[in-house]
Amino acid sequence: MTVSLRMGGCVVVLLCAVCSLALARDLGQDEALRLREQGLIQPMEQLLQKALERHPGAKLLEVELEEHDDVYVYEFELLTPGGVVREIKLNASNGQLLKDEVDD
Repeated sequence: MTVSLRMGGCVVVLLCAVCSLALARDLGQDEALRLREQGLIQPMEQLLQKALERHPGAKLLEVELEEHDDVYVYEFELLTPGGVVREIKLNASNGQLLKDEVDD
């Protein structure tokens, strides 16, 4: 009985992971440009500056534009001067900070 409960829990965790992946969609350069031209998202450079201001001296490692539940999100990975990788998520439409944490 314990084994079946553990396996059932694994199935639930797996389903949750699959569902959360389905909710996030990476956007390509062409779509990002179209959204920017339509005024639906702010320029990446502007929001990158905002992310870098949170961690002076940090270097950009990676940036992605994603759509989560009809919200456009810039995800920046920064390497701080102390060698820590930070994940910062900003709402691409209004620049609101959604997340700033150490990236695993």
